[in-house]
Amino acid sequence: MMKKTLLTAATATAVLAAAPAMADCPIKVGVLHSLSGSMAISETTLRDVMQMLVADQNAKGGVLGCELEAVVVDPASDWPLFAELTRQLLTVDEVDVIFGAWTSVSRKALLPVLEELNGLFFYPVQYEGQESSRNVFYTGAAPNQQAIPAVDYFIDELGIESFALLGTDYVYPRTTNAILESYLLSKGIAPEDIFVNYTPFGHADWSTIVSDVVALGAGGKQVGVISTINGDANVGFYTELAAQGVSADDIPVVAFSVGEEELSGLDTSRLVGHLAAWNYFMSADTPENEEFITAWHEFIGSTDRVTNDPMEAHYIGFNMWVNAVEAAGTTDVDAVREAMWGQEFPNLTGGMAVMNANHHLSKPVLIGEIRADGQFDIISQTEEVAGEAWSPFLEESATWTSDWQELECGMFDTATDTCVQLTSNY
Repeated sequence: MMKKTLLTAATATAVLAAAPAMADCPIKVGVLHSLSGSMAISETTLRDVMQMLVADQNAKGGVLGCELEAVVVDPASDWPLFAELTRQLLTVDEVDVIFGAWTSVSRKALLPVLEELNGLFFYPVQYEGQESSRNVFYTGAAPNQQAIPAVDYFIDELGIESFALLGTDYVYPRTTNAILESYLLSKGIAPEDIFVNYTPFGHADWSTIVSDVVALGAGGKQVGVISTINGDANVGFYTELAAQGVSADDIPVVAFSVGEEELSGLDTSRLVGHLAAWNYFMSADTPENEEFITAWHEFIGSTDRVTNDPMEAHYIGFNMWVNAVEAAGTTDVDAVREAMWGQEFPNLTGGMAVMNANHHLSKPVLIGEIRADGQFDIISQTEEVAGEAWSPFLEESATWTSDWQELECGMFDTATDTCVQLTSNY
């Protein structure tokens, strides 16, 4: 009897030791978005939607029997501060997960801290790719889910022959445009028909640059603008287009960082016909989107507040995280990471988003045309496209892949069958 009791106790101890730790209540959700500075125009609404998602989940009973608590900090569009506040969230506030950032320079700043402390981070904005961190799930678009399809639309549907690649001067526009230059050359666009220009955050004087873009069409070729301009600089850019009488019929612009939120601060009457490429638009006609918009307006207390693509990315990422935590039975980062692979959740535009082993989603690609009311007419929509961590159009990454599930590597060289490195290329 004594021997049997000891064996039972030993077995129970072994089972408890093998089981992941349950969550401590409350479960803390870090929210790391700029509420001041140049990026507040885009990021404040992402703070708001995260608070809505946390409140909605608490109304459903929380997660693992615990209430969720949103821990909100303001990195103030100051890139080093993103790293400092990530450390604070993980070590002082002891959050279980972080949702945040917009610019790639802010994400790059926090990555070393995130990987050092083994935090879990959800990044909701389109970006340049060329990254796959064990600690990050990328719920925004990779270049093959936004930039490449937008260029294809310009060439195939609009007959664009000369391209102006205009961007804010940091890693996302520079890397995206390097990919696009290589892609355009592969499509037969001549080097002299590719004009690239970068401006600082908050740039306001666009007169010369817009004049240079107009001059590209002097030889008779149809000009199009690929815009990776970020933040409040977009206000000055679109204002100058209108001031110089440039319409979408003359020189169409397709933007990767301009959505409903950014347009809400502009007089859009003279921007009708210009384009944006995203994975979501507020005008999507689905029951899921109608329900999301209604919930948003009720939470925010105004029917004037719009929804946009990064909000949907947070919506998908947050719900996948909730389901992964429930599946894992714990908020432990390693257990939740494994439970994230293969997670599915409905897109607001229809179909299912799927989290792949490279930590990027499969999502549809949409092209939208600006309307006078600041909304978009969806003029093109694909089936779900799997996000690529590494672009085949850059020589350095042409043979690389990412697979954290089977290969346990985010930077795997298929040519040499080796893992190049496990940490991110900061």
